[in-house]
Amino acid sequence: MKFFKNKKKLCKEIKGFKNIGFVPTLGGLHKGHEALIKKSIKISNKTLVSIFLNPKQFENKKDFKNYPKNYKNDIRILKKLKVDYVYMPSYRDIYKFKTKNKIILDKFSKKLCGKYRKGHFRGVIDVVNRFLEIIKPKKILLGHKDFQQLVLIKKHIKKNKIKTTVIACKTVRDKNFIAYSSRLKRLKKQEKNKLVKIIKYLKYYKRYLILNKKININFLEIKNKLSALGAKKIDYVELIDLKTLKKPKKNKIKFNLFFAFYIGRVRIIDNF
Repeated sequence: MKFFKNKKKLCKEIKGFKNIGFVPTLGGLHKGHEALIKKSIKISNKTLVSIFLNPKQFENKKDFKNYPKNYKNDIRILKKLKVDYVYMPSYRDIYKFKTKNKIILDKFSKKLCGKYRKGHFRGVIDVVNRFLEIIKPKKILLGHKDFQQLVLIKKHIKKNKIKTTVIACKTVRDKNFIAYSSRLKRLKKQEKNKLVKIIKYLKYYKRYLILNKKININFLEIKNKLSALGAKKIDYVELIDLKTLKKPKKNKIKFNLFFAFYIGRVRIIDNF
């Protein structure tokens, strides 16, 4: 495993390789990241993982400051997985160059998390675009848990005609159906128990909607239920057709339930 902090040295090293798989991360690696990396190793000649806690995608300075960090553990995981390259750039290394591509934010960025995290998706697309211009990977691997982010990166790549294929990977979950997330490390045991109950209820709620062929959510009702189960603040609970990215129609009941809420100070997002 080769480790880089400087983009010029990295570019010199990877210049000759045409089939690089790229997994971007903020650090705080977990089983979800591991699944992306294993998939990349399987389908690519070389795998490159970035670790960069990007301040531009945090609209809340406290959230940025408190984001779980354990770089020693991250490196240990990456060594164990036999990753080829690790890129841990400084802020200057990523942002002190002029990009070729225009940042394209699709209108889908204004829905779901876009309503509550101003500037977040622009920060995500900006940094991912910069990584793509530096690394020029054949593939970028992203998880379905962050579905909105996945869609927006895909659209940015397509509109700019970037020669990188997005590989969407299914969400990795624990025995309680909770999606792995770095932020979960900030939850206390009591808060984790509340999350288990909420996810169990939301799974039941989605089954109820499908069985009864319903496509309308009583937000006030579900908000009260989630609050009673321990959610502090509920940003949204919505149904989205994954193909149209809009509310599902009556004759089509294929949709995912998207939600975002807080438990304590930790924001939980997921869809299934």
